[in-house]
Amino acid sequence: MSPRPRTVLSATLIALACLLAPCGTLAAWAAYGLADTGRYVAVMAPLAGDPDVRDAVADAVGDGVAGEDAAAGPLHGTVRDFVEDAARSFTRTDAFREGWNEANRTVHEAVLRALRDDRTAGRPVTVDPAPVTARVKDRLAEDNVPFARRIPVRHTPVTVLPAHEADRLRKGYHVLDIAAFWLPLAAVVLALAGIAVAACRRRAVTAAGIGTALGGALLALAVVIGRRVTLAGLPGAVDGPAAGVVYDALTETLRTAAWLLVGLGLAVALASWLTGRYGHLLSRRRAPAGTPVDPAPPRPPRARL
Repeated sequence: MSPRPRTVLSATLIALACLLAPCGTLAAWAAYGLADTGRYVAVMAPLAGDPDVRDAVADAVGDGVAGEDAAAGPLHGTVRDFVEDAARSFTRTDAFREGWNEANRTVHEAVLRALRDDRTAGRPVTVDPAPVTARVKDRLAEDNVPFARRIPVRHTPVTVLPAHEADRLRKGYHVLDIAAFWLPLAAVVLALAGIAVAACRRRAVTAAGIGTALGGALLALAVVIGRRVTLAGLPGAVDGPAAGVVYDALTETLRTAAWLLVGLGLAVALASWLTGRYGHLLSRRRAPAGTPVDPAPPRPPRARL
């Protein structure tokens, strides 16, 4: 095969590999990071001490209790403020942190079961908060909190995902589970094939490194844009700062992976360029005296007037 077709084929393969690299990173992050309950709980655990999250929980509890207490009449605002202050104080306790972790674990396990089991099609994803409530109740009783034993523990299913959203996410999860394995593998195979068929492999390696760095930069930009779009699409009842904190915590690993792609790509491109440059200089120094390394082509004779 002549050099020109080999160059075109190499450029095509390397371009495809550089496009698949960020897509494979995104799929692997979602399939192996978000879909792991232990990692999810570990990521969400520190948020129990975040001020925005504590305020959002206190506001939600205050709205819920005050909404049910319609008989409060003129004291409606007073009741709400009292409940919010009590809830905000509770969010600073170890019992809240334990309940936070247990609630995240319960919700995550319920969603995963629904996504992985096709037999749950057409049914909403629900959780029973009674075990979490009982755990918090026992912890408060151990801390001698007044009236802790009187906290009711009710088995009332709470809907986490409606049926239509669960069915849509289930289809996407199956595709994501397959893509998380094959996309990174395909990116590596295409990059190696593009380098192997290239007429100048050093330049192909440099191009692959630069393309990988650009793919990582695009992935990092997509995370930033996704944050703005996600927060802008939240309903008014959801606290924006708390949702931003949760988004940042969940995508921290993805942002790190994106910048690793940038660093790895730039390192490979720089190493390839330096190898070619200094390799050429060394070959010139090692050549015998009077032996040209790259003889210049003869000049054509000048036309006489």
